Amino acid sequence: MISLDAHTKVYLAAGSTDMRKQIDGLAALVIDVLQADPFSCHVFVFCNRGRDKLKILFYHTNGFWLWYRRLERQRFWWPQRATDGPVELSLRELSWLLDGLEPGRVQAHKRAQFDLI
Repeated sequence: MISLDAHTKVYLAAGSTDMRKQIDGLAALVIDVLQADPFSCHVFVFCNRGRDKLKILFYHTNGFWLWYRRLERQRFWWPQRATDGPVELSLRELSWLLDGLEPGRVQAHKRAQFDLI
């Protein structure tokens, strides 16, 4: 079973990535472009120029997982340039991205806080 918990971070490689790259090529991009450790048990997401294909790289226990998603008629929201380092999302925001939503524009209900007497 793949375990993604609350401590798992999601990093997007802004801009486009050559989708011919496999695990080793994407791991090299994680080091060179995202300046992160591909063995860190975090999720790294890459998108093609047409924004209809994603690859997700994840290291778990003793090997890499590589997921591939292709849309037939639509496009993913995708940042074209990183402003201050890699774009970081939560697992919830990754789910929104995979569902076709722009993570920065989705607004959930405000968190309810109560004062205890």
